[in-house]
Amino acid sequence: MVGPLWAPRVGICGAEFSGERNSAIMVVLVSGALLKLLQKYRERDSRWLQGLRMREWWVQVGLLAVPLLAAYLHIPPPQLSPALHSWKSSGKFFTYKGLRIFYQDSVGVVGSPEIVVLLHGFPTSSYDWYKIWEGLTLRFHRVIALDFLGFGFSDKPRPHHYSIFEQASIVEALLRHLGLQSRRINLLSHDYGDTVAQELLYRFKQNRSGRLTIKSLCLSNGGIFPETHRPLLLQKLLKDGGMLSPILTRLMNFFVFSRGLTPVFGPYTRPSESELWDMWAGIRNNDGNLVIDSLLQYINQRKKFRRRWVGALASVSIPIHFIYGPLDPVNPYPEFLELYSLFSLSWLSVYMCHSTCSKVYRKTLPRSTVSILDDHISHYPQLEDPMGFLNAYMGFINSF
Repeated sequence: MVGPLWAPRVGICGAEFSGERNSAIMVVLVSGALLKLLQKYRERDSRWLQGLRMREWWVQVGLLAVPLLAAYLHIPPPQLSPALHSWKSSGKFFTYKGLRIFYQDSVGVVGSPEIVVLLHGFPTSSYDWYKIWEGLTLRFHRVIALDFLGFGFSDKPRPHHYSIFEQASIVEALLRHLGLQSRRINLLSHDYGDTVAQELLYRFKQNRSGRLTIKSLCLSNGGIFPETHRPLLLQKLLKDGGMLSPILTRLMNFFVFSRGLTPVFGPYTRPSESELWDMWAGIRNNDGNLVIDSLLQYINQRKKFRRRWVGALASVSIPIHFIYGPLDPVNPYPEFLELYSLFSLSWLSVYMCHSTCSKVYRKTLPRSTVSILDDHISHYPQLEDPMGFLNAYMGFINSF
């Protein structure tokens, strides 16, 4: 578990608080103190005295609330765990239009020409891939992952218009920076990264200047179809909250974050508290919690550019695979899988069920396949079932 956080110490009712781990306790005790004050004044018989003392009560409320709120809003980000610190230390940065982008680049199998680029999901970072990283280096010569702009250890400018188009251009810029722009690339993506991969695939099909040469594409648990995507309540509030969104991002803490993210994992594969702290540390780095509402506009972009990004998956000449955790509440079964089946069949009027879809994929579209993981695996399959995920991906890569 991440060590204790430094923060200004605040004493209330004889108790001391340090860091956002105790923010919930702080709120409870402050609320209790205020209720006691209110009860005290309610016991007074005189209406005049009661009105006077109620005004005094509001003054005391303000005196308590102002320093608490100031301390809360200035809580520094959590310290990096040894594992997360090692991940950052082993990575590098490159500059894209004056912005620093963090990336990992590991050399694996000597003599192999294969390169895989990993595209992470929302709201986390390239660290999502750490459980399968070593396994990938045993198959590929280069294993590359980046933190998208606004995520992880990359810069998080604000105000800024974050877009899938910009993230795709950053991926292209990274490969130019590494001198790999002319090499054939295997893309492996998750969630938010799926949409970036779809934009890269669109540019590849259109033969755009500077585009990647994609050898294969593997998607996983992403909202590639806007109509089957079910964003969480907090995501809806943040992306469409207007003036309320900046307030919510400032009030967000580890307690809110962990309670919001944990349900997208399976009941037997939920992250430990230390793993959640690693995720939160990546978000809080460079005040990333303050740009979450801007990043979430990708959900609206998916709807606006549906024809472009869903259409990119049609009639492709490269192998495409999908790894799916079926318990995903964000991309729920069976709606998501049924639509993916119909789309893979070039929109034929055929209703596919869970038990037969894999066979039909292979029979009808041999270049498009799907792996369905165990029933208890949810939205983060590479973290929940790393071996199952890795085996599914290797089976796909070795099939062509």
